Amino acid sequence: MGRVSHGLKATTSSILLLMGTSLASAGESVDYSADGADYKGYYAPASGEAKGLVLVIHDWDGLTDYEERRADMLAEMGYDAFALDLYGADNRPETTDAKKAETAKLYDDREAMRARILAGLETARERSSTDQAVVMGYCFGGAAVLELARSGAAEDVAGYATFHGGLATPEGQSYPADTAPILIAHGGADTSIPISDAADLARTLEEAGITYGLHVYSGAPHAFTVFGSDRYQERADENSWSVFQGFLSDNLGASEG
Repeated sequence: MGRVSHGLKATTSSILLLMGTSLASAGESVDYSADGADYKGYYAPASGEAKGLVLVIHDWDGLTDYEERRADMLAEMGYDAFALDLYGADNRPETTDAKKAETAKLYDDREAMRARILAGLETARERSSTDQAVVMGYCFGGAAVLELARSGAAEDVAGYATFHGGLATPEGQSYPADTAPILIAHGGADTSIPISDAADLARTLEEAGITYGLHVYSGAPHAFTVFGSDRYQERADENSWSVFQGFLSDNLGASEG
């Protein structure tokens, strides 16, 4: 799973959105460490008092300008945002095989995956004026979000959100009863993550009594939020982002207006 290579097919509104976030960018690279290894994240602070903190987890490409732009968008909305790094400083795989290898390392060592997410969350909180956070991610990052949710290891997390992410629950894992609300944005035409996985996750969360929202966007393929890619679908991207704004408002207790 992961982002397709960027092309030149962005819509006019997407291009304007990217230009706007680029011009308004106030973010900076952040070097930090976890278990003796070096990582490089991206922090975009809200202008003025922050409504809350949003942790952004990258897809299988590693942390790139896509996640940085999303962090900038969140900062413009009034949230402190930190795009973490799960691979290591300057480790940004370019080939499909390299991306598969990097994700496989963390799928095979989920303890390491969780530890790196928690290190990113701690780093974000060192810079933010608020501890309460929502954790969100794309593709592989969406799967990582759910891994953190199942672990129950993060404190003061007000919600989790996954966009076209891996949804399967590994054998032997489950969601704690006190798991914060989960938002799931899924493409109805996603051939990488079957819609049956979304249904299975909804059933799992329902049985566990966990608050969740499952939003399926008809005709939307895998990676439907990625600006400029062949898979980008403006309608699904804008609708899912609007739903996410409401999710942030509801769970971080602040108005978007």
